[in-house]
Amino acid sequence: MSSLVELVVPARLGAGFRWVLASSWTTNLGDGIALAAGPLLVASQTDQPFLVALAALAVWAPPLVIGLYAGAITDRLDRRLIVLVTNALRVAVLVVLTTFIVTDAVSIAVVLAVMFTLGTAEMFADNAASTLVPMLVDRDDLAVANSRIQTGFITVNQLAGPPLGAALFAAGSAWPFAAEAVLVLLGALLISRLELPPHRRDPETVARISHDIAEGFRWVVHHAAVRTLVLTIFIFNITFGAAWSVLVLYATQRLGLGEVGFGLVTTVGAAGGLLGTLSYGWITRHVSLGDLMRIGLVVETFTHLGLALTTSPYVALPIFFVFGAHAFIWGTTSITVRQRAVPSPLQGRVGSVYLVGVFGGLVVGSGIGGLLAQHGGLAAPFWFAFAGSAVFVVAIWRQLSHVAHADEASAPLTALSADGQEAGGG
Repeated sequence: MSSLVELVVPARLGAGFRWVLASSWTTNLGDGIALAAGPLLVASQTDQPFLVALAALAVWAPPLVIGLYAGAITDRLDRRLIVLVTNALRVAVLVVLTTFIVTDAVSIAVVLAVMFTLGTAEMFADNAASTLVPMLVDRDDLAVANSRIQTGFITVNQLAGPPLGAALFAAGSAWPFAAEAVLVLLGALLISRLELPPHRRDPETVARISHDIAEGFRWVVHHAAVRTLVLTIFIFNITFGAAWSVLVLYATQRLGLGEVGFGLVTTVGAAGGLLGTLSYGWITRHVSLGDLMRIGLVVETFTHLGLALTTSPYVALPIFFVFGAHAFIWGTTSITVRQRAVPSPLQGRVGSVYLVGVFGGLVVGSGIGGLLAQHGGLAAPFWFAFAGSAVFVVAIWRQLSHVAHADEASAPLTALSADGQEAGGG
């Protein structure tokens, strides 16, 4: 058993990272259950494509609205405590939702309000949690640590969670949300065992929060690789969000897969992610980061085209498999580049700028996707995603070369401190 643990989580990564990894895998199983159960609950309350897309918007909007504020809070306060408090809030909201379902008092309005609240709490938790790994793991081991977290994300969030969530929902619509509450609570208990190095800022030296937010934003603007990552994720999440906002209707109606089959879509994508996991080391040794990102964006572009053209699950499922491999490779690469390049005191704020790019694109895209599906059918968002992605690939093709040089030097921390003096760092 000890040799297996050493293989999965090498001792050099530290005991603290093992607590983070255990908590991540546990809460990701709960989130994976909700990944299928959430859209199914929405679909049980309404069959209007616009309302279905609005549910996705409720989850994706919080990072856009208050993401920068969350990043500043992460860099000011105890990051472990932020994760604990926000996950406790998630548990409380899930208990309330479960009660509404059991008492048959649930409605689409209740579901949308719950999803917005959960999205807000999860945004704070995820932003703070993303800063823990570079605090605990040596810079040269960040790729290994992130790949372990991503492997857990794929296996429990994407592979195990959705079919389990769909099966639990079929057994009773309250079961998946009760199970998620238990798993999030367990994840919080695991992270409570973590001990972090000192990182809270002295309240006497803390500037206005608007100053902190501006400092993080300016850092991103002046760092070519991270700036390119933010720009790319924003652009491509507009097209991705348009298509994926109505994925539950696409899978159940256009592909005819049904409720359990909808969970299968995510599972197949996760299986592709496992392929990406197994091949990631070989790929990064033979392909530059810039070329790797170019290939991934081409794959994503043609994913939308293939899904727009087909109504057959036998064609669509292999497309989801390939897309899953791309998503893992892209995600692991972007996280590692960002963590290596960003100074620790700015991890929360720069991460929040990235999240604003992620969810800002999803919010814009989900609104577009809902309207297109409402008036043009379920294939219309995928046609939009293909056309938009193709244009964007051409537009940012040359800029992706910046990513290949991200590790050569970090951009200096040149924002002004609270008293107007130039602050150094790097």
